[in-house]
Amino acid sequence: MSEIELLAPAKNIECAMAAITHGADAVYIGGPSFGARAAAGNSFEDLEQLVRFAHPYHAKVMVTLNTILTDRELEEAEQQVKRYYSMGIDALIVQDMGLLKLDLPPIALHASTQMDNRTPEKVKFLQNAGFQRVVLARELSLQQIRQIREQCEVELEAFVHGALCVSYSGRCYMSYAACGRSANRGECAQFCRLPYTLVDADGNTIVRDRHLLSLKDMDRSDWLLPMMQAGIMSFKIEGRLKDVSYVKNITAYYRRRIDAILEGHQEYKAASMGKTTLFFEPDPEKTFHRDKTPYFINGERTEMVQLATPKSTGTFVGTVQSVSHNSLTYSGEKELHNGDGLCFVDAQGKFDGFRVNKVEDRKVFWNEPVEGLSVGDKLYRNYDIQFEKMLAGKSAERRIAVDFKLLEKEGQLVLQATDEAGTTMDLPIREDRQVADKPEQALQNLQTQLSKLGNTCYQARNIEVETCQVYFFPNSVIAGWRRQIVEMLEQESLKMVSHTKVETHGRASLQKLPLSQLPEAVNVMNAKAKGFYQELGFERIEDAYEKIETPIVATHGRASLQNPVLMTCKYCIRHALGACPKESKGNKNCGHVEMCQGVSLQNEPLYLKTGRHTFQLSFDCAKCEMKISMPQKEW
Repeated sequence: MSEIELLAPAKNIECAMAAITHGADAVYIGGPSFGARAAAGNSFEDLEQLVRFAHPYHAKVMVTLNTILTDRELEEAEQQVKRYYSMGIDALIVQDMGLLKLDLPPIALHASTQMDNRTPEKVKFLQNAGFQRVVLARELSLQQIRQIREQCEVELEAFVHGALCVSYSGRCYMSYAACGRSANRGECAQFCRLPYTLVDADGNTIVRDRHLLSLKDMDRSDWLLPMMQAGIMSFKIEGRLKDVSYVKNITAYYRRRIDAILEGHQEYKAASMGKTTLFFEPDPEKTFHRDKTPYFINGERTEMVQLATPKSTGTFVGTVQSVSHNSLTYSGEKELHNGDGLCFVDAQGKFDGFRVNKVEDRKVFWNEPVEGLSVGDKLYRNYDIQFEKMLAGKSAERRIAVDFKLLEKEGQLVLQATDEAGTTMDLPIREDRQVADKPEQALQNLQTQLSKLGNTCYQARNIEVETCQVYFFPNSVIAGWRRQIVEMLEQESLKMVSHTKVETHGRASLQKLPLSQLPEAVNVMNAKAKGFYQELGFERIEDAYEKIETPIVATHGRASLQNPVLMTCKYCIRHALGACPKESKGNKNCGHVEMCQGVSLQNEPLYLKTGRHTFQLSFDCAKCEMKISMPQKEW
């Protein structure tokens, strides 16, 4: 039976605990430093508290240590890893291969998607390097995942929900080139979310001020079973910068979807234990939501870019029927409420929004002036005040079923407790026995007292008595037993860590791989990583772009480097604009006539311009890839 893991993000300990309570089998969270989200660090003390909270459910805590490291940072990183191991952290998510040259404890290592894991050769390489799990590139299709599963034995993890990087992860250097903030160092400035003007080789404008690189959010909730069957065992939600309401809602939504599959497919089971009871109806459109795309999972290029805005658009409410100076009426079945946030895209393609002041049936009033709103505009709710209030309170609870049994062992009275995982603890009863005058009442009282588990993560399922006679014990005595044996179960659960010892993290087995099967070595930031690859005979070792002390800013001036590639993307602007040479049989005119009047995209190279920055596009149609580079001419 295969274990299926729902892996949720956590900005902080509050989000992490909420994720576990709402059904996550594991959480991933940043430590004090070196996580790929510099704004989402957490103290060692908080991580220790989180481990104590998670492990009774057999839920795992994974720490992100997935930035590329300088030589000066390696020693501190090594000390952090040792401390993570000692506190019971279950795994590290890493990018820098220099870590494998350090004196690490035998903690499980997961290869971050930042390592650009999209071929069987690369995944096999990481497997042989001693990684327990590989996080696959988001761009892979089911067929590509199956091919990797057939050729590799390592655990496979894949993203199923959340924000998308337009570039292959780990292959984006635009932020660093433009402003010195490195995505691979946890400081991405999100240049992909800016509005761009697309121009041709002669400077003619094709599209003006649209978010040409801002992708919709991933939603693969309809593809969970096919992904399981293709070989994915861990389903990852993106969002380590998201707030707690998002984490609660999205985790609960995928818990339900996965549980529905597990109920009908006995070959799979949940990776942790405990039943989650929800006090709300999860809906992914009601917390941060940029529309949705399955993003290549079916091998097709569906519509995946959100041109009007990189912000949350939320749920479609209805169509504007009339507009006055301080109100509108709309048609639609959704009920709105005072305090809701509404948004729309006007006739010029501009995204705007406002807060609802008052609602009367289908008439909505506002306080501040709203510009650009017209009859026929589609109206969306991107802040649902009632839903947020619901999530702000107690929105779920999670309990582990435990069976109690009072029995006699070799003349000794013993209280036995067994949890869902089969962990059994025995508590010897040392109090004097007194045969009950009222056996039925004594049995009922025992059941009542042992069932009082409200302040714990446990819930009594079965309570049995297997003794020669029925004994009477005071309530206070039974309550003491209950506290002791629950504490024994909790302490035993804290020993539940998934550390898998891998000798020298498997480096010796890598020597057996022929050079033709070695993947390209990229983002090498430190001497340890370089030495790792050199020992294996790598012929091409690409230093990290971040080793340039002063970034070469992609301004209107000509770049001093020879066309360094800043992004490699499976997403393609020409395809998004309806001008893919493959699908349109050679027609390179833009298909979005209402936006760019069918202007030709044949006059290449094409350029993206935003503010003072200019980037050059190139297209590899054989690989179905787009590259974004430094410009090679002055503007």
